[in-house]
Amino acid sequence: MRKAVIDLGTNTFHLFIVEFLNGKMNTLYKEKIAVKIGQNGISKGKIAPDATKRAIHALSIFKTVIDQFEVKDVRGVATSAIRNAKNGQKLLDEIFDETGIRINIISGDREAELIFGGVKAALDMRIDNQLVMDIGGGSVEFIIGNKDSILWKQSFEIGAQRLLDKFHTEDPMPPQRIEDLFAWLNPQLESLTSAISQFNPTGLIGCSGTFDTIYDIFLSETGSKKDAHATAFDLPIKAYHDIHRELLIKDRQERLLIPGMVTMRVDMIVVASCLISFVQEHLEINEIKVCAYALKEGLLFSEDTAKNVTETI
Repeated sequence: MRKAVIDLGTNTFHLFIVEFLNGKMNTLYKEKIAVKIGQNGISKGKIAPDATKRAIHALSIFKTVIDQFEVKDVRGVATSAIRNAKNGQKLLDEIFDETGIRINIISGDREAELIFGGVKAALDMRIDNQLVMDIGGGSVEFIIGNKDSILWKQSFEIGAQRLLDKFHTEDPMPPQRIEDLFAWLNPQLESLTSAISQFNPTGLIGCSGTFDTIYDIFLSETGSKKDAHATAFDLPIKAYHDIHRELLIKDRQERLLIPGMVTMRVDMIVVASCLISFVQEHLEINEIKVCAYALKEGLLFSEDTAKNVTETI
């Protein structure tokens, strides 16, 4: 049985094709395209015409691949930028007309649940509470939970593209704008800090592009290699602080030269790292657990046919 999952994120569109055979999941294909659907429109509550063209082109590519793999079971979701855009459903209707692929808009709460499902599929959750953080371009999801259940969850429309538009208007980002960002985050994330006080998570698990890129920078700076079969990685908090300071003082061209930096992340990574810095100040942690699974894996493992299987890469 083959299945395809499509995740239309604010910054990146993902395609994930797997095959279930004898109780095991084999990854057949993975692709991500930096569509930047929120560019030039997310702060105005719409999808810009050029972004619409990029989106339809990306889904046309995905459709070709899906057909090549002869996948009939395709499940696609759209998140923050599209669910909040006045013309979001219009875009999805155009995608369906062009490709025959049906994409469903999901709520922030559902997105958080799926992300937590992806995390649980990637690593052995501990009995003590953990804070899961997923930074997207449009929204940021926070979930506090443990191996047994989700205790608290919330999606905030303060993703990296939104923060970039609002605060990172000069490069390097001036110290005053960084202070402004932190001051702005205090009331925005009041419910998060209250939940941290209530549930006392002992660890931070980070999902998606910003955490992946920061970890790749850490590996490059230490001369280490990533375990290709691992789905979770340990980032020492001191190493994160060192990388964060480096990101703050460099402009775009200098950031591009940082070993491990990815071009599609170079613009949003400064404000995204500031968000991580704000959150970790409310926790007593020695490391960040970087998780390779997130929404699309949670979407896959939420299916009945994907239950009770193990993954083989």
